Amino acid sequence: MPIAHDFTRIVREERQHALATLIRLVGDWDVAEEALQEAFEAALVQWPAEGMPEQPRAWLIRTARNKAVDRVRRQARLEQKRAELLAEAEEPAYEQGEPEEGSAVDLDAHNEEVDDRLRLIFTCCHPALARDAQVALTLRTLCGLSTEEIARAFLTPAPTMAQRLVRAKAKIRDAAIPYRVPPREEWSERLDAVLSVVYLVFTEGYAATSGDALVRRELSAEAIRLARLLVQLSPSVDVLGLLALLLLTDARRDARATASGDVVLLEDQDRAKWDRAEVEEGLQLVERALRSGPPGPYALQAAIAAVHAEAPRSEATDWRQIVALYDRLYAMVPTPVVALNRAVAVAMCDGPAAALPLLDELATSRELREYHLLPAARADLLRRLGRRTEAAAAYREALALVGNEPERRFLARRLAEVEGH
Repeated sequence: MPIAHDFTRIVREERQHALATLIRLVGDWDVAEEALQEAFEAALVQWPAEGMPEQPRAWLIRTARNKAVDRVRRQARLEQKRAELLAEAEEPAYEQGEPEEGSAVDLDAHNEEVDDRLRLIFTCCHPALARDAQVALTLRTLCGLSTEEIARAFLTPAPTMAQRLVRAKAKIRDAAIPYRVPPREEWSERLDAVLSVVYLVFTEGYAATSGDALVRRELSAEAIRLARLLVQLSPSVDVLGLLALLLLTDARRDARATASGDVVLLEDQDRAKWDRAEVEEGLQLVERALRSGPPGPYALQAAIAAVHAEAPRSEATDWRQIVALYDRLYAMVPTPVVALNRAVAVAMCDGPAAALPLLDELATSRELREYHLLPAARADLLRRLGRRTEAAAAYREALALVGNEPERRFLARRLAEVEGH
């Protein structure tokens, strides 16, 4: 049995599921993370000798929980949790909210669809935490993103993000914030953060900030699954808009890269490769969201994605409508990233000369200082205007910031092109 290969796959696929359950059982982020790491180390020793268990996640949860009990026994500061953990240790472990042979499922009484990952998101998004800490902590714990990856997503220095994560975990522990999906009357104060988490999970999966792969499919799939669950729990305009946006964007995944993993721009994609089932479902959800009330940010972004999806070919895209939708979005969410996306749409609608001043204005934005897509977009406009020397300088700037290898190769090819190689 190829234990090494299977072990790597299990670490990638099961770590966050197991960690979400352990956090509920243990009630402490650091203890749960350390106990799970010890369980993986035990698996590396036992599985090659004894064979891989039929339910690896359940084995990891049970082993890590026992490791946590041992840790509690050794650490006086966790004495209060000792009785709870010892009691939990007597119960059968289960995998992903599903019973291991003969055990009972432990789910929130008010909704049997809720699982530990959704509980984790709502716990991380408690109003006692700052918004950026809410999102960052969930990305770290639920999705396994490194501190550096999260820092890139937030356009924040990694040491600053590390401190935010430490403070957020301590706040949850010290304030004894409950690990649960809150009652419906408390949703309003957390839903925006929950939607932000799901969206950022999807974004990291759809356009990975670092590594050799352009797409981390498991993260995108997890975000869509969570968005579907949120629609079941609360089909509001924002929730419907988010699911529509994710589906319409995810539908393009097979056309976004060549067989060798190189980037294919939206304008060059083979639209026959788009997932038509996701497109149709996404378009229906956009209509449903827009009929449900005034559109929020996610519904507007979904409407933009719908304009792309409805165009049979790139040349037929209604860029004028997209610019108008970005105008509405920017009035609602006046962020530099929205302004950047709007500028790109203006370039497609009115030409690169009309959009270049808009990008130049964004060059002073502190939030976009480490964001490689700003110099990349500026380089593209300069290239299209024939200003090759300036374009080359902008491509070099983007290359210094990009962390994803396929995007790096794409930018390097464009740089070689404008340099005449």
